[in-house]
Amino acid sequence: MIEIREADPTSDAMRPLVEAHFAHSETAGPAESNHTMGAEALAEPGIRFWAMYEAGKPVGCGALKALPDGTAEVKSVHVVSDVRGRGLARTLMNHFADLANSEGITALVLETGADHLREYDAARKLYEALGYSYCGPIYGYEDDPNSAFMRLALEPRP
Repeated sequence: MIEIREADPTSDAMRPLVEAHFAHSETAGPAESNHTMGAEALAEPGIRFWAMYEAGKPVGCGALKALPDGTAEVKSVHVVSDVRGRGLARTLMNHFADLANSEGITALVLETGADHLREYDAARKLYEALGYSYCGPIYGYEDDPNSAFMRLALEPRP
C-alpha cells in the first residue's frame, strides 16, 4: 500500500531521493536549462514537499511551490528506479491535483525537458495523459528551447 505524506526534503530518509532526482536532471540536459531544486531549496518557505512510502520505505517524492499568480508549480517529482512502471508518479500527480483543487489553487504548472531531450519523454507523456497542456513560460521562467512548460487548469470547488 502506498502512503503519501508531507516530509522534510533535508532529512536522512529523503535526501537520497532528492539527490537522485538532481543527479538525473544534471545529466539529462544543458546546465543552463536545469531548474532542479536541491534539498535545502525544497525546504524553503512557500514550498511543500511530499514523500511516497511503501512498507515504510520512501519510494518517491515531489513538491508544490506556491506562485503569486494563484497557481502552484510542481517540482522534483521522482520515483526510485526499482518501482517505476507501477503508476506511482501518476498517483502522486493526482494527489497534487486533488490537494491543490481543494485549496483553491487555480492551476498546476510545471517545467520539464523539451521534446529533443529524450530523458523527459515519459514525464511529458504522463503529464499529457493527466490533462496538462503545453503553454508559454510559467511564472519565474523565460522562454528556453530546452524547456517545455505545461499547465493543468483546476476547477474551483464550492
